[in-house]
Amino acid sequence: MVIPMDKIVIEHLNLTYQDGTESLRDVNLRIASNAITVFFGPAGGGKSSMLRVLNRLNDQTDVARLTGNVLLNGKNILSPSVDPVTLRRKVGIVFSRPVTLPLTIYENVAYGLRLMGEKRKSRLDDAVEQALRLAVLWDEVYDRLNAPANAISGGQQQRLCLARVLALEPEVIMLDEPTSALDPVSTSKIESLMQELKQRFTIIWVPHNVQQAARMADFAAFFLQGELVEFAADKQLFVYPKDKRTQDYMEGKFG
Repeated sequence: MVIPMDKIVIEHLNLTYQDGTESLRDVNLRIASNAITVFFGPAGGGKSSMLRVLNRLNDQTDVARLTGNVLLNGKNILSPSVDPVTLRRKVGIVFSRPVTLPLTIYENVAYGLRLMGEKRKSRLDDAVEQALRLAVLWDEVYDRLNAPANAISGGQQQRLCLARVLALEPEVIMLDEPTSALDPVSTSKIESLMQELKQRFTIIWVPHNVQQAARMADFAAFFLQGELVEFAADKQLFVYPKDKRTQDYMEGKFG
């Protein structure tokens, strides 16, 4: 078995909000390149907070304490010298509900590139098509790129949001319960797509149930009340959990 390289290394990460909520407690974690790492656990466990730290979205919230290191390609992204806007181009995020812009399908995908200063139509055209193809959406919308983004289905809108991230050519894609509002067919498309995209990207996935976590995980991390309880490769954590809290959660005893 080829052991993948670490894309992200998290060291002694602690996060406390102004209201006193201790959202992350001494988290140490290595996230492999070109693999799907799943964060799962009950609500309030710290999963979404972890994503916000990795994307520097906590810069926009009331954080009382944030300590530790988060190394992306060996560089600490929590350093004040790191530009959050530049970071978010490398580490993209797709949220649980598709948030399309009140623009056309084309302009939704091109939006980030325009913000980065890209004005060449040929470059925008190529990037939009490539991103939509990667998101397995091109064949469904190529003849209506100038239609409003909200005119397509929910599953298509979620893939459109993914295409918007892909257009920026990120290194890491994070998905926060991306299929929680989708039907089974759309969910299956997103899951299959991620299995293909991990060949090119590092993927962090917060699933909306344990079954999806087990299906998608190359690596799995169980979070509970801000603590990283357990971490394992492949399906090991779901078959042979070492911590009773992990087993109890998967058996539905709490959550």
